[in-house]
Amino acid sequence: MNIALIGYGKMGKMIETIAIERGHQVILKIDVNNLTDFTQEKLSKAHVAIEFTNPETAFSNVSRCIEYGTAIVSGSTGWFNRLEEVKLLCAKHNGTMLCTSNFSLGVNIFFEINRQLARIMNRCPEYSVEIEEIHHTQKLDAPSGTAITLAESVIEEIKRLEKWELYTDENMGGKKSRRTPIRAIRKDSVPGTHHVKYSSEIDDIELIHTAHSRKGFALGAVLAAEYVCDKKGVFTMKDVLAISG
Repeated sequence: MNIALIGYGKMGKMIETIAIERGHQVILKIDVNNLTDFTQEKLSKAHVAIEFTNPETAFSNVSRCIEYGTAIVSGSTGWFNRLEEVKLLCAKHNGTMLCTSNFSLGVNIFFEINRQLARIMNRCPEYSVEIEEIHHTQKLDAPSGTAITLAESVIEEIKRLEKWELYTDENMGGKKSRRTPIRAIRKDSVPGTHHVKYSSEIDDIELIHTAHSRKGFALGAVLAAEYVCDKKGVFTMKDVLAISG
């Protein structure tokens, strides 16, 4: 499989290493220093593009790949307010797209456990819920896309909750709040930790996922590229992992 990398920072380099280990070729690498190489002609030689950039450029990068006819796998977050536009564009061009807030296989398992617990908690109004995420200081968006995905699943399943909000220690929501608070913390050299906590007067129930390195994200991105490279449509990591529901 020929891969184009859009974004060649730490994550792009790790994806390149794993892709080569799995027998693929990286034939194009785009970063801020060679944006003139981001052309339809050069992308046409790739079976799939993997995009890890930033919230400001991701929408444009993904849209361009779809318009150029190249399957795109995107791990950038902070731009999903425009995701529906990209889905419509993908349908218009009969394209291929997979966007996710987190490629880690473990995190996607965590997503499913989170949803199942929230489904149970819908019947337990004595519990309040809060979400905490910790990432490295270079992460540009807050809260993380992963934390938002966790919160959206909680809100979808727990009918007494209406929305999520970014909170600080001074204004964290209380038990009676209809909002799901997300606390975002930035520390040096933390790949990503996500914590979902349910609290009552009697006990706490906690789900925690701790990433030890970025390698899990990079591997998931390559697996996603392998999955979509010969398909058409819009996909998620649930499709890659064959998770139903």
